Amino acid sequence: MSDDHGEAAGPRKLAAHIGDGRLDPGLYLVATPIGTARDITLRALDVLNTADMLAAEDTRVLRHLLDIHGVPLRGRRILSYHDHNADRARPALMAALAEGGSVAYASDAGTPLVADPGFRLAREAVEEGYRVHAVPGASAPLAALTVSGLPSDRFLFLGFPPAAKGARASWLRQWTEIDATIIMFESPRRVNQTLEELCDIDANRFTVIARELTKKFEEVIRGKVVDLVADPRIANLKGEVVLLLDRAGPRQMDEEGIRLQLQTRLDRMSVKDAAREVAEEFGLPRRDVYQLALDLSRG
Repeated sequence: MSDDHGEAAGPRKLAAHIGDGRLDPGLYLVATPIGTARDITLRALDVLNTADMLAAEDTRVLRHLLDIHGVPLRGRRILSYHDHNADRARPALMAALAEGGSVAYASDAGTPLVADPGFRLAREAVEEGYRVHAVPGASAPLAALTVSGLPSDRFLFLGFPPAAKGARASWLRQWTEIDATIIMFESPRRVNQTLEELCDIDANRFTVIARELTKKFEEVIRGKVVDLVADPRIANLKGEVVLLLDRAGPRQMDEEGIRLQLQTRLDRMSVKDAAREVAEEFGLPRRDVYQLALDLSRG
């Protein structure tokens, strides 16, 4: 495109129109930006502008978002709905649905119900026969998967690992065997501990740490677990963190390694069960592993 003088014209500012038509009755689960405020969708603004009742995990966060985009409240109040007051707040939202109203709910950031409150609200609305509408948009797990460079054909979102060290180690060992890309949230203060526990499980697993996605200080750190443990950046992480693990590769095990795996199990299970578990975990012939287990038990 060029102007009358043949010079290329710059991009034009486009005016976005926010709809004001009446919404169909039901519960609207509205995804909101995880960082950059302009990641809100036009439909989300339509819904927030016209819903009969607004609810939010943090009313201040939603009010600020509405101010940024010029969406007026017009006398509507924003009802607080979060994990700690859900049982007290839910009846008012259900009453609005019973009267044929439209209720829009937004969590602090991202898609409601994804590691955020709202599950019981949505379930009760479904059980009472009210329609539940998804207003899709930003999602931290999907944004992290997009930039990770890891396979996206099969993935599993796990939320936050347990905070207690022993429970977290068992939890990680269980889920790292899944044949899928693993996505989890983690506190920046515990990322180092989680990586150290992962190092004991599979030190060469390719891992991605994505923090502050879509924000000013967005950072994506990639590498094997053993390398990330030694990376000085990990100790100083701040902000929202998403941790992703590549799916497990083939695990090689020599005879001495098999004996060690068997020995740790023979103290707490039978020869047959120990052999079966090790054979299945490492893809080895059960008969050969059983013979090694027998030798160990006799020795």
